[in-house]
Amino acid sequence: MHSAFFNRGSVATQEYARRFQNVPPSKAGPGAYEWLSRGLLEALVAFLGRAGDGWEIHGAVYEFQWLPALKALKDAAGRGAKVTVLFDNIEVYDKQGRPDGPWDANRKAIEAAELTALCRGRGNGKLMHNKFFVLSQGEEPVAVWTGSTNLTENGIFGHSNVGHIVEDPQIARAYLEYWKRLADDPVVAKEYRTSNMTATPAPPQPWETVTTAVFSPRGTTLDALHWYAEVADGARDALFMTFAFGMHPLFKDVYRKDDGVLRMALMEKERNNSRTLEQDKKDIQEIRNRPNVVIALGNRIVTNSFDRWVGEMSKLTDHVNVYWIHTKYMLVDPLGDTPTVIVGSANFSKASTDTNDENMLVIRGDKRIADIFFGEYMRLYTHYAFRESVRRYIERKKAGLATDEWKPQFLVNDDSWMDPYVDADDTSARYARRAYFSGPMAV
Repeated sequence: MHSAFFNRGSVATQEYARRFQNVPPSKAGPGAYEWLSRGLLEALVAFLGRAGDGWEIHGAVYEFQWLPALKALKDAAGRGAKVTVLFDNIEVYDKQGRPDGPWDANRKAIEAAELTALCRGRGNGKLMHNKFFVLSQGEEPVAVWTGSTNLTENGIFGHSNVGHIVEDPQIARAYLEYWKRLADDPVVAKEYRTSNMTATPAPPQPWETVTTAVFSPRGTTLDALHWYAEVADGARDALFMTFAFGMHPLFKDVYRKDDGVLRMALMEKERNNSRTLEQDKKDIQEIRNRPNVVIALGNRIVTNSFDRWVGEMSKLTDHVNVYWIHTKYMLVDPLGDTPTVIVGSANFSKASTDTNDENMLVIRGDKRIADIFFGEYMRLYTHYAFRESVRRYIERKKAGLATDEWKPQFLVNDDSWMDPYVDADDTSARYARRAYFSGPMAV
C-alpha cells in the first residue's frame, strides 16, 4: 500500500500572495504554514505518531532542522518508542571558512530539540542525502516514510516535495537493513557500494515485485541510473519527469527521440552545474524544440502589470539551493495498464548513484499511486508553464524583441485554433499532447 503527500509546491502562487499578502509564513502565522504544507508535515507527524511503547523508529536524514518534526520524534520516544536518527554530520566549509552543508544547522537543531541522545552523525560519507524513517513494531519493520522532503522550512513549505509512505514489511525491512549499513558510518568504498548493489540489484533479476527498493552509493558502472534511463526509454505513450539539478546526458538522449511518444519535463533550471551552463541551455532548448517534447522551468510572476497579476515571493528563507522543483520522480505511461513510478531522494544524476547515500522506489503496475503522482505533476506543470511564458515575454520585451504591450488573447470565432491539435506535422507539441490525453482522432 502506497500513500503520497505533496506540499503546495512553492510560495510562488497568486493564492498565497492574496491570502497572506506575500508576508513570509514566519510572520503571517500558523495558517500560512498549514496552507503551504498541504498535509505533508501533518502526514509525517501522524506517521511517527503511530510509534509508542514496543515500537522502534530508525531514521536517516540529510537536513534535520524543522523543530515541529523533531518534536514528533521526541514525543515518540516519550511514549516509549526506541528512536535512533542518523543525520548528515559531514563537516565541510566554504571558501570563507564558514560551515557548508547542513551539518552545523543539524547539530544546533538537535540540541535545541533536546534530541542529542537519540541522534548519531554520519561523518564518513560524501553526502548523506536520504530522508527516510522506518517504523517497526517490536523488531518487525512494518512501514517506511521516504521521498524528497528535507526537514527544513524550505523543504516542507517552500519548493515542491513529496512524502511517500510504503506499508510493506518486505520493503520496510530492506530499508532497515540499509539503515544498519549506514549506522556503521562507512566510507564510500568498494565494500559499501557492493553491499548496496548486492542487496538491491538494478534491475532485479527477475523483476517480479510491484515495489522495488534501490539504495546508493553503488558501483562506478552507474547501473541504477542506466536502469532508470532504460525504463524511461521504454515508454510506449508518455514520459513525465522532474529534474531539480539539470538533466543527465542519459535522459537527454531519451528526450531527443522523435518517435511520437509524449515526453514532458518539469525542471528547476536547465543547467547541471556552472561549468556546463551554456551547453546545458543549448541542449535543453534543442530538446524542447522537438514536436513531442514539452518542458517547463520553475518561475514566479515577476510583474504586477500583466493582466492584474500580483507579484509573488520566490523563497521563504534567505539561503536556498532550490526555489521551485525539488522532487525526483519519473512517470512512465501513467494512464496505461502497467504504469511505472520511480521516486525517492536521488536526483537522477551520477553523484546520486555512485557517491551519495540515496534511496529510490521503483513501483510498477500500481495504477492508484501512478494516478496520484500524475495529477500532482500536471498541477505543477500548469502552474510553472504559465509563469515561464510570462518570464519569456518580459525577457523579450527587455531585449527589444517584443515591441507591443501584451494584450489579452480573445477567443476566435471559428475552429482554426484546433489546427495544431489535429495536425500530425505540428511542431508545437500540441498534437502530441492532444493525442496522448484524448486518443487518436476518428476518421
